[in-house]
Amino acid sequence: MTNPSAASARSTDDDFTVMVGRLNRLSVDRHFDAYADIDWDDAALVLDPADPRFELPAVDPLRHTDWYAAQPPVDRARLGCYRWAACMKTGWHFENLLQRGLLRHAFELRNGAPEFRYLHHEIIEESQHTLMFQEFVNRSGFPVRGMPWILRRLAETFVVPLARVFPTLFFLFVLGGEDPVDHLQRRVLADPDTTLHPLVERIMRIHTTEEARHLSFARKYLQRTVPQLGFVRRLHLAVIAPLVLGIMARLMLLPSGDLVRHFAVPGDVVRAANRTPAGRQLLKDSVAKTRTLFVELGLITPVSKTLWKAVGLWDK
Repeated sequence: MTNPSAASARSTDDDFTVMVGRLNRLSVDRHFDAYADIDWDDAALVLDPADPRFELPAVDPLRHTDWYAAQPPVDRARLGCYRWAACMKTGWHFENLLQRGLLRHAFELRNGAPEFRYLHHEIIEESQHTLMFQEFVNRSGFPVRGMPWILRRLAETFVVPLARVFPTLFFLFVLGGEDPVDHLQRRVLADPDTTLHPLVERIMRIHTTEEARHLSFARKYLQRTVPQLGFVRRLHLAVIAPLVLGIMARLMLLPSGDLVRHFAVPGDVVRAANRTPAGRQLLKDSVAKTRTLFVELGLITPVSKTLWKAVGLWDK
């Protein structure tokens, strides 16, 4: 008699192998180079921080404050340009940590592991993202800081090693960094009320195209591995997830501390903007797909649900 659990595991592995093969083909057929696919010297893409197309997009709660509306147009544009530069600096810090974790995970794989090739496709793509993000930062001329120093050190010390000792938890961190940014960028690109600078638009379209593959892999990896985990590790995932996502979503979506200081944005303005119904909903929506995945995987417990609510990410 066939063991049902063994048959289910084989089916999951088969689905995973098929999915990885599809992602490999897409990485070959539809990939980008930071310098071949962006003409940085094109006059149409020149980066002038005073360009009005750098004003904050409609989805940004700070844009709808009286303080922002009262600023001169040039200052509004410069703040928006700084905002994009800060997001990109944070993004490449995250992707640098992600690449290190992926390399460590790949180092442990057996011969013939279906994900080995895909992991290296993703590492290459993240390197290209890092190049285009830093090129934008350099051309902006702004002293953006990116990810706070303490978070970078904590990630280097505790998160990167997870790729070897607890890879399922590592890929939760991957979703925590990539899902909110992907959600924001897709909202901005789809918004008819937002006019983007063409350089920002080009970078975002490249990024969302390739990040869709990275997110698909991370979600499928959790779907494959969570059912195989023991009680303790499932409990760790259930409890840690809302805390990780609460931190990562805010890091990726809210104005950075250096932006607030650089433009002397009053603290009460920032807090009020983030606490508006639209600001709160943006946070919840940015992790909606990961939240749904955790429901499907049975990782929402009474305790973890309380934590999801406490960090403002539960939308039920």
